[in-house]
Amino acid sequence: MTWLSDLEGGARHALPAPVFEYLAQGARESVSALEAPWGWSERRFAPYTLRDVTELDLSVPLLGTQARVPWGIAPTTQQRAVHPDGELAMAQATAAAGTVMVVSSNAGTTFADIAATGVRWWLQAYLPADRTLAEPLLARAVDAGAEAIVLTVDTPVVATKYAAGDQVVWDVVDPELLRVNFDPGYEDAPGSEKALDLGPHDLVWLAEQTGLPVVAKGVLRGDDARRCVQAGAAAIWVSNHGGRQLDRAASTASCLPDVVAAVDGAAPVYVDGGIRSGLDVLAGLALGADAVFLGRLPLYALVHGVAGVARMHDDLREETEEAFRLAGCRRVADARGLVRAP
Repeated sequence: MTWLSDLEGGARHALPAPVFEYLAQGARESVSALEAPWGWSERRFAPYTLRDVTELDLSVPLLGTQARVPWGIAPTTQQRAVHPDGELAMAQATAAAGTVMVVSSNAGTTFADIAATGVRWWLQAYLPADRTLAEPLLARAVDAGAEAIVLTVDTPVVATKYAAGDQVVWDVVDPELLRVNFDPGYEDAPGSEKALDLGPHDLVWLAEQTGLPVVAKGVLRGDDARRCVQAGAAAIWVSNHGGRQLDRAASTASCLPDVVAAVDGAAPVYVDGGIRSGLDVLAGLALGADAVFLGRLPLYALVHGVAGVARMHDDLREETEEAFRLAGCRRVADARGLVRAP
């Protein structure tokens, strides 16, 4: 096993059982969560040969600014339950790697402190039934230098998850480690529940409210992707929420080509879901993603603090560079078309 592939086992051993369960579990029977990595590993490449791969360029544009690697950090919560430094460690290592961190609206670290690390960051947001309740959070993000808003579009309600033991994460984690960027009393305010009437107009509202580009995260269908682009989405993010929302949702690897075809270059397309290795990164790019995002992998690396996340970035870069050279690719654009049907 590689160090990357052993991260999940290490996290299982190191973390309290309810915390690890929260990180690893999916909704209901966890069908989608368990299938995610296989969606990438079942893809097969037809590599180029007789190509000069002496020099590689893994950089990609992420909403106008160049990232040094073709991946970013997806939004995840409970980072301070994994390691006391939480989002700060994630941000420091990601800044050093030269890419973007998407910060959960439920983060346990203030936006200002995250921004002080120098990391480029975007805010992930849910919208409440009363949209005005989101305005203070959005304003804090803008003031702290967020470069984009990532609207989660697949969570009108939080899906049911089954506990394996007598305790769940909320029994063992200090609530003060979560949601520190919200106004006090937010959860008790009328209209604070997640919006059941989310629509393309909310992409417009967020852009007007913040003046930032808005990414639609949680799209699995080409027709939905087109609607988001028509409403002004700056990018489409193919995601099934790590298998944590609608169980038995299709894998992101299987949905990505249809979304890419539907968008047809009108906006960048990102993808997450089960990416664990450099070969998975190559597969995502080969299927048409402009960049991939990592969710559980950096969380498991965070068990070791900033050094763990830094090593994750370094090891993933080494694996990706090897995959690119063996596939005959010098830059991300060369990866398009490498995959053959399973």
